[in-house]
Amino acid sequence: MLLPRIKGPRDLDRLSQEELTQLAAEIRSFLVDAVSKTGGHLGPNLGVVELTIALHRVFESPKDKVLFDTGHQAYVHKLLTGRQDFAGLRTKNGLSGYPSRAESDHDVIENSHASTVLGWADGLAKANEVLGREDHHVAAVIGDGALTGGMAWEALNNIAAAKDRPLVIVVNDNERSYGPTIGGLANHLATLRTTDGYERFLARGKELLERTPVVGKPLFETLHGAKKGLKDFIAPQGMFEDLGLKYIGPIDGHDIEALESALQRAKRFSGPVIVHCLTQKGRGYTPALEHEADRFHAVGVIHPDTGLPVKTAAASWTSVFADEMVKIGHERPDIVGITAAMLHPVGLNKFAEAFPDRIYDVGIAEQHGATSAAGLATGGVHPVFAVYATFLNRAFDQVLMDVALHKCGVTFVLDRAGVTGDDGASHNGMWDMSILQVVPGLRLAAPRDAEQLRAQLREAVEVKDAPTVVRFSKGVVGPAVPAVGRIGGMDVLRAPAADITRPDVLLVSVGALAPMSLEIADLLDKQGISTTVVDPRWVKPVDEALAPLADRHRVVVTVEDNGRAGGVGSAVSQALRDAGVDVPLRDFGIPQRFLDHALRKEILAEIGLTAPDIARQVTGLVAKLDGRYDSEPAATVD
Repeated sequence: MLLPRIKGPRDLDRLSQEELTQLAAEIRSFLVDAVSKTGGHLGPNLGVVELTIALHRVFESPKDKVLFDTGHQAYVHKLLTGRQDFAGLRTKNGLSGYPSRAESDHDVIENSHASTVLGWADGLAKANEVLGREDHHVAAVIGDGALTGGMAWEALNNIAAAKDRPLVIVVNDNERSYGPTIGGLANHLATLRTTDGYERFLARGKELLERTPVVGKPLFETLHGAKKGLKDFIAPQGMFEDLGLKYIGPIDGHDIEALESALQRAKRFSGPVIVHCLTQKGRGYTPALEHEADRFHAVGVIHPDTGLPVKTAAASWTSVFADEMVKIGHERPDIVGITAAMLHPVGLNKFAEAFPDRIYDVGIAEQHGATSAAGLATGGVHPVFAVYATFLNRAFDQVLMDVALHKCGVTFVLDRAGVTGDDGASHNGMWDMSILQVVPGLRLAAPRDAEQLRAQLREAVEVKDAPTVVRFSKGVVGPAVPAVGRIGGMDVLRAPAADITRPDVLLVSVGALAPMSLEIADLLDKQGISTTVVDPRWVKPVDEALAPLADRHRVVVTVEDNGRAGGVGSAVSQALRDAGVDVPLRDFGIPQRFLDHALRKEILAEIGLTAPDIARQVTGLVAKLDGRYDSEPAATVD
């Protein structure tokens, strides 16, 4: 076995080409075995095995900076830099599913949002130039999917302006992001892939030149690096060169020797170079290759031989949204769907199958997606833009200035809201209810169960003069939480006994935390503390009925799966102040810090967002109001 002998990148230098091929096979076998047990990004990593080996043979990490966009394709990089214990992948105290500075000096970028790597690379290359580090290199790996993002092209525009600043850009072209890559750039890359005259010419030339002693190989290298003239005639890669970027490729991304040759030439060049590599997502694993939707982009725990899930998945929030969108689509021909390269993950695949002419995949371009949605709304249809909550951050200006300012009826559906867990800091959807609070006219719904998701999605698409947002959690949707009454637009989930004239606590429960809020109320009841639990349903704007209801209680408590700064608790507090309601308020939510990867329940316990933790603190607050705080300890909650 070769893989256990690889403790760092320089251990690769001693291997022959035959041994490197063997190592690649061992890595693929390792990945299938390890990721099938933990879940994770399998397909992308199976596709970059040879490419990652070649990168670490040519570049001297960590002196040279090898960067990955989006980062989910860095498992092979981890293996080659001394991290081969994948037993705890994406779990608490185990390896991150993305690069992590805490794990290794070889990891540079932790942010796992797409299309950022070229900006990082540009900055690092500039730093090398300023500090005179001529022996330091930067190599940035970006997928063809991430290359559809606007940030990537902003960076390319800057990179191309410095003709003498070395920087190697490796385009990992597997025709896919999650699903197949779409758009004009994808069509251009497809042209490069399918124009095989150049490669056939080179293959024949290599065969002939290798028979020529002494000068054959150098002559082939010169030919393979040719740019204008011959190559422009055979392959239309002029788009990159028109930007001022030297272009090498397309290269077989599974031929280590060819990759090393291309990367060495790029490394020696004194300016920016694009190395275009053709790879196969899911390579070497038949179940992945046969999975047309996303080639096992991300999997749960699966059987390694079949690729089938070990457990049958229960109904998820995403699946509830997916089914309801199809029903609404049948009822309303003006409803269209928008996705940013994530048709299946956000649940719009069923809508796309039912209405193929009413779905738009904008690529990894959330900003464009939001403004395009404004245009669609202005044109007379109602767009539903489904996106991960954490990714809407990237389109905030467009939501504010294009959609809201123009009073466009656009519905944003935010999947993976709140603590998501195993994907780590960049994927927790803990920012949306804070950043969206500042958007005038925007209405934000947080459904507590499947029934409310269906109802509130329908309410959202009825709004024609403002943006609406519907946000829900990752994973399995819980049981129905019935209302026992209605006050204003709020559902009452629990009411105190009728003979209590002024209950102790008004608990404002946000979204999927409703079951936990009811558990809190039960624990408080055991301490003799009466509680009203309400679900505002629409958390922005704050319901007008909330302030007078709060005034009839001694304490107000908010519980939300969002950052505390500027969240629902803050909005409720401001609404009470504006109404002149002076009651103590305690807001419980996610602290404003980046949370390490772990199971959702582990993170919630770590940050104190559990029923016992909250009930304990509320008990102490009520005890303080009763004057018992200093004379006796607050009651404990089991």
